[in-house]
Amino acid sequence: MPSAADDLLVVDDVSYSYLGRFQALDKVSLTVRRGEKVALLGANGCGKSTLLKVVDGLVFPDSGTYRAFGSEVTEDNLEDEQFNQGFRGRVGFIFQNSDAQVFSPSVREELAFGPLNMGLPRDEIEARVADTLTMLDIDDLAERAPYQLSGGEKKRVAIASVLVMNPEVLLFDEPTAALDPRTQQWLMELIVELNQAGKTIVLATHDLDTLGVLADRCLVFSEEHRIVGEGAPAELLAERQLLLDVNLIHEHSHLHGATVHNHVHGLDHHVEATAAG
Repeated sequence: MPSAADDLLVVDDVSYSYLGRFQALDKVSLTVRRGEKVALLGANGCGKSTLLKVVDGLVFPDSGTYRAFGSEVTEDNLEDEQFNQGFRGRVGFIFQNSDAQVFSPSVREELAFGPLNMGLPRDEIEARVADTLTMLDIDDLAERAPYQLSGGEKKRVAIASVLVMNPEVLLFDEPTAALDPRTQQWLMELIVELNQAGKTIVLATHDLDTLGVLADRCLVFSEEHRIVGEGAPAELLAERQLLLDVNLIHEHSHLHGATVHNHVHGLDHHVEATAAG
């Protein structure tokens, strides 16, 4: 049985409005346990990306509380340098738009940016950067400027700039959006492998086809910014009326479990082959 110590992230009854008047979250609660893959599902504008920002300490609840690793995350607490470094080192956020994340003069400098800010020794930074470049197979991009990268390459660099920090929790906002099929498949395999290596994954998506691979548990947002459903991917994909109500599918969608099964089966086979090789 999971214990309270396994509850890494606890969002309790959180509401948030942009500029004090555009509601994004309405009394949302969520607990993420160690080692889980959790998907936040919903139509555009439902609040799932805002919830990721709360979990990353980028915005703060108007009401309700958010605790990470046993401590409340507030604006005041994050102003404490020790708390900030501890929290930032344990949670990494991969944005939907890589251009918002990749800004250093070269890929190598991009990867070194986070560890430098954490005050790590120079030789450790160089070792981490080298290891991460190799892990994501982007050694050949190390001296390139971000503007010289393709969309898929930029996504790899954005992910590398987070993984170099070795966080416990990885947050992905619409991870497979606007990627070519090969990069999309690579990223799905990477997320599975990272989770198998012990990383806790939280992702926001409206891509139902990838759920069986990318999530153990899903939470469904309504367009009223509330969580209205929760369950395993197969359970929620069978809830056609719920998916219609929250505008995740339209009346004539043909959604059936075979899609999810085929994705899972194909990826499981690939991951097993990768591990064996």
